[in-house]
Amino acid sequence: MNVKSDTKERFTVITPQEASLSVIMTEELRNLLLPYLQKDIPHIVLNLSAVSRIDPEAATVIAGIQQEFYAANQSCVLCCLQPDVEKVFGAADLLDTMNITPSESEAWDIVQMEEIEREFLRDE
Repeated sequence: MNVKSDTKERFTVITPQEASLSVIMTEELRNLLLPYLQKDIPHIVLNLSAVSRIDPEAATVIAGIQQEFYAANQSCVLCCLQPDVEKVFGAADLLDTMNITPSESEAWDIVQMEEIEREFLRDE
């Protein structure tokens, strides 16, 4: 799978460069993303702007990856979903359970707010 990555101060933006994501490709995505949980900058923004089609099973796998990040107390936010991709997530009833934003800058805000929230809860 061809992806573009851009490491920022507090997170990494991963942008798949594929127009279509199949369930087979999401396994590659899982193998790419999960090692970030062990890195100094573990938070991920998954920018799906180039993806115009996604298999329902792939959407479910991505939701599972996002939950693995949250279970490890790290952030994983999806952004820039194309309308057809958003429909697949909606049909699978995943939109309400996932952190999805319309733009990359809003995803950055979510990651930063979650980081502040974790620090606040850790201090209590």
